[in-house]
Amino acid sequence: MRDAVFPEALREAVAATGFSPAIRAGDFLFLTGATGGAPDGSMPATSAEQTQVAFAKVQEILNSAQASVAAIAEVTSYHTHLRDDFDEVDAVLRETLGLPLPAWTAVEVAGLRRPGARVEFRIVAHLPQS
Repeated sequence: MRDAVFPEALREAVAATGFSPAIRAGDFLFLTGATGGAPDGSMPATSAEQTQVAFAKVQEILNSAQASVAAIAEVTSYHTHLRDDFDEVDAVLRETLGLPLPAWTAVEVAGLRRPGARVEFRIVAHLPQS
């Protein structure tokens, strides 16, 4: 059984794609890959802006699960230009998540599903059930 998390702010995206923004499994929340695409479909030009937009979506999902970014246990980032963009992404994550950062793996890929996307994030959060 899948316990899906559907924040109101992402209702249109869910309807268009059929993706679950997140699935809760026991004490863990697994988020669907987040890119920096804006609600109007546009993609910001820089990896820093894309990271900010992606983590705004992540925060929406976590909020709807009654959690915050402090619950993030693991981040996997997929980059089309890892060496060029890593420092920008790192700076945004440090500002957004604080130190120490969650466990983080950064991977360079040939391409991402969304046109213009330079970075995509896979997030796992730990949300102990009371």
